[in-house]
Formats: sequence, structure tokens, C-alpha cells
Amino acid sequence: MAVLEKIRKRSLILILVIGLALFSFVISDLFRNGGGIGSNTSSIGEVNGEALSRTEFADEVEYFSRQYGERASTVQVVNQVWERQLRSELLDQQCKELGINIEKDQIINVVKANPAFARDTTFQNEAGVFDDQKFIEFIADLRLNNPAAYEQWKLQEDALIKSSMEQTYFNLVKAGVGATLKEGEFAYRLENDKVDINYVKVPYNTVADSLVTVSSGEIQQYIDEHKEEYRDEASRDIQYVYFEEKPSEADETAIRESIAGLLETRVEYNSATEKNDTLPGFRTAKDVEDFVNTNSDIQYDSTYVAKSDLPSSVADTLFNLNIGEVYGPYKDEGYYKLSRMLDKKAGGSVKASHILIGYEGAAQANQGVTRSKEEAAAKAKELLAEARKSGADFAAMARENSDGPTASRGGDLGYFTEGRMVPEFNDFVFANPVGKIGMVETDFGFHVIKIDDRKDVVRIATIAREIEPSEKTMNDLFTEATKFEMEATNGNFTDVAKEMNYQVRPVNNLKAMDEMLPGIGNQRAVVQWSFNKDTDKGAIKRFDVPSGYIIAQLTNKRKEGVARAKDVSAVVTPILRKQKKAAWIRENSDTASLEAFAKSNNVTVAMAAGVNMKSPTISGAGREPKVVGTAFALAQGETSGVIEGRDGAYMVTVTKKSDASPLDNYSTYANTLTSTNRSTVNTGVVNALKEAAEIEDNRAMFY
Repeated sequence: MAVLEKIRKRSLILILVIGLALFSFVISDLFRNGGGIGSNTSSIGEVNGEALSRTEFADEVEYFSRQYGERASTVQVVNQVWERQLRSELLDQQCKELGINIEKDQIINVVKANPAFARDTTFQNEAGVFDDQKFIEFIADLRLNNPAAYEQWKLQEDALIKSSMEQTYFNLVKAGVGATLKEGEFAYRLENDKVDINYVKVPYNTVADSLVTVSSGEIQQYIDEHKEEYRDEASRDIQYVYFEEKPSEADETAIRESIAGLLETRVEYNSATEKNDTLPGFRTAKDVEDFVNTNSDIQYDSTYVAKSDLPSSVADTLFNLNIGEVYGPYKDEGYYKLSRMLDKKAGGSVKASHILIGYEGAAQANQGVTRSKEEAAAKAKELLAEARKSGADFAAMARENSDGPTASRGGDLGYFTEGRMVPEFNDFVFANPVGKIGMVETDFGFHVIKIDDRKDVVRIATIAREIEPSEKTMNDLFTEATKFEMEATNGNFTDVAKEMNYQVRPVNNLKAMDEMLPGIGNQRAVVQWSFNKDTDKGAIKRFDVPSGYIIAQLTNKRKEGVARAKDVSAVVTPILRKQKKAAWIRENSDTASLEAFAKSNNVTVAMAAGVNMKSPTISGAGREPKVVGTAFALAQGETSGVIEGRDGAYMVTVTKKSDASPLDNYSTYANTLTSTNRSTVNTGVVNALKEAAEIEDNRAMFY
């Protein structure tokens, strides 16, 4: 009480201290995150000095997130929106620079060019032609009588104008893309000039890696000579220890024993009545549904199921239980379960196919159905007679004639239990044997039905208890994670983990917008932390995740630029190793002739006929552009030196050269080249604009 009294007396001081602490925390956080005067926190990025609004970006992310739902993560949506807005801004800048614009009075031409509007009968005259005046009157009516729809139209109008401007820009670029007749001739000869060769291939894997060495200096030299190929964005390396919340053996035993205790009648003390109550067990409970719902983590299900619907590991056992029998406890998909057989039905699940013949006015009739009810009945009777003939293909008949959604599946409805179909359909399939074909009428139309199969079904009541960690287990895990974090912070992360017998998981080359950690899934917070400017190399942080804790350490920080040798060694080393193996083969082989080269490497001379430059593939060796190019540069009868190929070192002898017969005109090939080149303009132009632009990307600050 004395302590409490002292606290009360100093309450004002405490409030002031706490307030100042919170204020200093907020202020320091504000400046740490660039929230001071002059910071540009409203921008998600910049393109050639033009800011991309963070608010508009967030709105678009929210819109697409709702559209995709669980099919895409937030980061995936963010990346998609970024690419959309980046493309849009780049093209806007180009259109502005070139003076490409569409005035409001030109919008009618844009609308007329859009098939969705041009084909809309609302805007067509008696001749079926788009009527400008009708469209103008329609928009004027929206403006006066439906302001909300008019606002939607204005957004659509802006989108149409923007799309049209972009297309105009692309068309200007395409106008400058073509192919001359000389280029057409070259394309013709690439495809039709042929060579026949004899060749020797010495695969690189026949030379042991130990015979050639690749140094880090050579790797760096190769990178310096190919800088554009090895430019890399900023990245981070981390390592982490994962403390997973999972039930211990003691937890599993306790859950199994608790569910087993529900099996038989038991006596429990009732604190309200201060007496012992005798409670029925699952084996003898009268109100099974109430018993299950009271004691199970999964609610009671009265559905009849086939054997194939039961857990595969215990399906035979459960399906063969006698009525009233109980099986368990058994383990299934993260639960301990007890199951009791309640009922069995022979043939209670039916597999059927049908051909639906609808008519105008029938429930859910397809828009294309115009036949009368009488015509539908007549057609259904014809199909019924045809289906009953020996050898009739019911599935094919359904695909060709059915108006139902199962037509593409041959009318197959799969297995279903009683009560799932409309009464007339249900009564037919459950009252007749397998193989029976008949016809019934429902609100949907006339059904020609074939009963394909039957399965016995059972109704089983199951009590399930999820196997999850106890409070003690979770507390122990928290203690372990905290202890490791403290010791790793004060010592060597890897050594401490080894001493405490924890697995260290390294993750290299994380990019700013990555979100996945191998072996643990989406952990965006860890990636953001590793890229925070205040996170220094060697820093350690604990992250609370839904399934436990991650203790992570930042082990390396890389700036944007040309990659370092150690970071791309795994990519460059095989390239240099191939070059060195080709040189080793050249130096250690007799290259006086093709046969001598083959003999000195214990391989044989092979032949390839009709090789061309357009598809530089050698039969028996695969795609080898450099080898084929070398062969075309040789004269007939000439033999090459050792060629560094993709998969091996080669020597070739040209045995025959067949030049294609000249054409009178190469316009066909020139036109094909033009079409091909123009088809890639849109993507190529946008990529080129990206490469040339100065782009500032702030996505990682906000997502």
C-alpha cells in the first residue's frame, strides 16, 4: 500500500515523463523516416523528374487487391500497379513531347473507333451505322439525369483518350519500322541456304573440372568486359533462425488422452450443484449432434459420404464399422479424431449424365434457346430413342445437343447424394438401376438421363481436436527465442546457433521488393528491415510471425551497380570453364584433320545434312549457332579449327554447300519481316523508354 501511495503522489510527474518519452519517440521516428520539412513522402517514385502520386498509387493498389483477393499478395499487386503507372507516365511524357493530343471535340472519333461503342445498338441508326448525334444526346441525358453515371463516363472518356494517344504514338514508331527487299533476300537465304557437314564434337564434360581453374581475378575481368550484362540492383544477404510454434510430444499425448476420455461414460464434479454428475460417453450418447458440437473443434456434419470421401489412411476401417461402433483416437490432418458410425445406405450416391433440352421461358434457359416447349419435348424424345440404341455414345450426344453447363463434359454430373437434385430428377435416378436411360421434365426443361454408377454411403459423426501447442510450449519457445536473441546479439550469431543446436538458414541476394524467404514463405517485414537505412551490417532483430519467431541478422549490403565477382561467381565460372576446356581440348588434340581430332579424343565423326542459319541446330548435337555460323563461312571441302560451342568443342568439314535459287522478288519475306518487327514495337519501345529514363523507385518505403 505504501508503494501505491507513493505512485499516486507522483502521478503528475509520471504522466509528464511518459508524455515526453512518447513525444520524443514520435519526433525521432518522424525524422528517422524522412518526415521532416522538405521530405517527399507523398511520392511513390519519380520518372524523369515527374512524381508519381502515392495517394493515387495506393488507391489503385487497393482496387486491384479487391479484384484479385487471395490470388495475389500485396507485393505482387504493388509490382503490377508500378509497372502500369511507370508505362503510363513514360508514354504520357512522350506524347507531350511530340505534341500528340486528342481534344474533347475529337472524342467522338475515338468512340466510333471503339468496337464496344460502334456495335452498341443504342447508338446506331436505322441502317445499323453509328450515329454521332444519338451518342451525343445519350451523354447529354446522363449529364442532366444521372450525374453518377456521367462521372463514370468522364473517367471512361479519359481512359479512351489516353489509350488513343498511346496508340497514335505506337503507330508513329511502327511507321518507321520496316524491311527492305535486301533484308527480305537476307531472310530468305538464312532460311534456304544449306550446308552439309561432317563434324566432331568433344563434350566439355569429358574434361575434368580439376584440369582447368578459374580465379576470382578472371571472373572480375570477365565482368568488367561485360558490365551491361552484370548490372545489378541493390540487394541484401541475411541469415536467420526460425523458432516454430508446434506442439510438443507432451502436447500431442495430452490431446490424444483428452479425446480418448470422451469415449466412455465418465463422472465429473459439478461445482454449481456440488455433486458428481454421470456424463454419457461418445459411444453411448443419444444426442450425437449436440455431443459433437459441445466437444469438437469441427462441428457436426450430417452428410452421407462415400468411401472415397473418407481420410485415405483410415477409409477402410471407418467404412466397415458396424452401426454404433466407434473408432479412435486416430490422427488425421492435424487433428486427433473419434468417429462413430451412425447409418449406412446401399447405393446412396449416384453418378449420372444428362442431356438438357431447354426451351424459351424455361428456368435459366440459355439466351440462344428459342425453341418452344413442344419442340423441346419432341427433340428430347428423339434423343432418348437414340440414346437407348446399342452402342450409342451418350457423352458425344450430350456435347452436341445439351443446353446445360455440363455439355462440355459429356453431360457428366459426377456423384451426388439424395436431395441434391430437383425432385423429378432425384426421384428418377434413385429409383432406377445403373444403366437405365430415361427422360424427365423439370423447370429447366427436358432431361434425357443415364444412370452411370452407384456407391454405398455412410453417415459418420466425428469429434476432432486440433493438435496445437499448449500455453507452456509457447511460453518455452518464447523464452528460447529471447535467450538466443540476447546471446547472438552479444556474440557471434553463427557460433551461438551452433552451440545451442539451432539451424541457421542463409538467404542471399534479397531485392527491395522481395517478400518470400525460402522455407518459411511470405516475410515482407524481414526484407523491409534489411533495406532500412538504419539497419547496419551485422544487426539482429526478432520478428513475431504467425507460426513463431524469426531471429534474423543482416550479413551483407550491396549497392546498385556492377555485380562483384563473388556475387555472380556461380554464373560466370561455368562460362569461363567452358572457354578454358575448349582451349585445353585444342592444345591437347591432333587437329591436323577431322579424323585425327576424333581419334585423339576417342569420339567419332558424325554427319549433319541440310543445316541452315535460321535454325542453327545440328542433328545429334543440338543448337549450336557459333558452329553453324563458322560452317557457313567455310568453302566447300574446307575444315575449321577447334570451335568453342555451347556444349562442347567442335571441328567441322563442309561437304556440300547449297545456295538457294534466287527469287524474282523478295517482297513476301520483306513483308513478313516488317510484320514481325512491328509486332514487337509496343513492348520494345516501353522497355527502351525504361532503360533511358531516370527512375526513382520508393515502393519499398511504403510496402
